[in-house]
Amino acid sequence: MTYWEMLAVLAAGIGAGTINTIVGSGTLITFPVLLATGLPPVTATVSNALGLIPGSISGAIGYRAELTGQRDRVLRLAVAAAIGGLCGAILLTVLPPTAFETIVPVLVALALVLVVLQPRITRAVQARRERDGTDGAPRHGGPALFAGMLLASVYGGYFTAAQGIIYLSLMGTLIDDTLQRLNAAKNVLAAVVNSVAALFFVFAAEFDWTAVALIAVGSTIGGQLGARVGRRLPPRVLRALIVVIGSAAILQLVTR
Repeated sequence: MTYWEMLAVLAAGIGAGTINTIVGSGTLITFPVLLATGLPPVTATVSNALGLIPGSISGAIGYRAELTGQRDRVLRLAVAAAIGGLCGAILLTVLPPTAFETIVPVLVALALVLVVLQPRITRAVQARRERDGTDGAPRHGGPALFAGMLLASVYGGYFTAAQGIIYLSLMGTLIDDTLQRLNAAKNVLAAVVNSVAALFFVFAAEFDWTAVALIAVGSTIGGQLGARVGRRLPPRVLRALIVVIGSAAILQLVTR
């Protein structure tokens, strides 16, 4: 890489770390930049996954106050994230690069619909539970959330773009909790997926250490910036930001 390319990758890492902590989809910043430096698509994907690990951890630390009381929930969902992340990483090494090009935009679009409708869905589900005499949503989302997070994590281990948006839509629909607390859990689960996938990639795929180091430094800085900004956003603003970034993600995925 030239010095200008290294600076661009570092800046992309900061932007990705910031956006990943607040919403998700930071890969849509780093991935095109890595391709522009001349890295092959799979090498760029692997290098990106490795470099974003410190950013996910940094964002989770920045949201540590919102993680209070979520230990059991996070541990349970982390099992799904780890299994799914490993499966996705394996798929990346055996499937052609174009395998998910059709399904990915559809998944992101569905996630955005769930994010927009989440308050209405939650009210409807709560009203139904009251009529049935049950006591609110399952604390950890139940088997439906575990299965959904498992499938979302397979995708996350494969590509990661908009993974956080899918996580938030699933948890927001199936767990009765604030969006900020769910966002905190999302950051931990994203770190789990990236870490598990990265361990596999270290032994099974090619990556560029320069790109990894630059994104790691940038995403760590961005994780702290994102936590400071994201924790101050009201639920409506955060939900609107998710929709805007997710729509941009779909546009880029469809047109690239």
